[in-house]
Amino acid sequence: MELLKRVFTAIVLIPVVLLLVLRAPVAILALVSAVIALLAIRELLKLAEAYGIRPLRAPTYVFAGVFFLAVGFSPGATPLLSTSAFALIALSAVMLAPFLFLALTMQRDELSSSFLAAAVSCLAFVYIAVPMASLAQLRGQWQGSFFLLYLLLLVWAGDIFAYFVGKSVGNYRMSPRVSPNKTWEGATASVVASVAAGMLIFHYAVPISTALLDAHLIEGRDNGVFREPGSLIPIMILSLALNVAAQLGDLVESLIKRGAGAKDSGAILPGHGGMLDRIDALLFAAPVLWIYLSWHVLTE
Repeated sequence: MELLKRVFTAIVLIPVVLLLVLRAPVAILALVSAVIALLAIRELLKLAEAYGIRPLRAPTYVFAGVFFLAVGFSPGATPLLSTSAFALIALSAVMLAPFLFLALTMQRDELSSSFLAAAVSCLAFVYIAVPMASLAQLRGQWQGSFFLLYLLLLVWAGDIFAYFVGKSVGNYRMSPRVSPNKTWEGATASVVASVAAGMLIFHYAVPISTALLDAHLIEGRDNGVFREPGSLIPIMILSLALNVAAQLGDLVESLIKRGAGAKDSGAILPGHGGMLDRIDALLFAAPVLWIYLSWHVLTE
């Protein structure tokens, strides 16, 4: 029954996610990313309570919301902030967050709770809000739709193969204390699947792009891929790095839940748990892709 719920939820969500990534206006994608981030932040703050922490709920939501407004709806953004502008806003927000949240906790009666509350708010912002905003920012750049499609398919392929291979032939536990169900066999299958998916996507980049253009899912002026890819070795390395990051993201979220004594971060998605459970891999993989593409943009 649990597997059926998981499959049904995936069947419903995957087309919606793909349409958002490929066709929705960038501002809409930024808005959806903000909603997803806020839901995941809510779950993280709830988990923090199991550690005896009294989190700063409203200030954390407001700070993350204002950050998304600055990224997605800044004056002059066409259609979204440039890479350098996004980096400046994100870095400024990351530097401001500790001062702001620590200052707010000075009003508490129990000063012993101040430091941990501020630390959790900073973590929620850096861990969830910034990576989700980077996805929206990437979407507005040249070939952004194609690269986000690549990221999603790569992460999904790795997750699917890890799940089924780990279930069927997994014997050697990867991290029994953190995530008892994860095995080295599943992790290896995940790496192979992700690297293979990444190389196939870029090997057939032109026909895939052409098909998406013909279906009016992307616009050639903003997101087309019109040239034959060069060497696939950089893509192989990038795909490997993204898969490792995604698996680490999954393990880190499991660590947080294990420490809180929770099986799932929430129950918003039937068969998948909470929103944080669903995006945990992306939260580590998205910054890797953003850094890779940003170096290309800034060095051109």
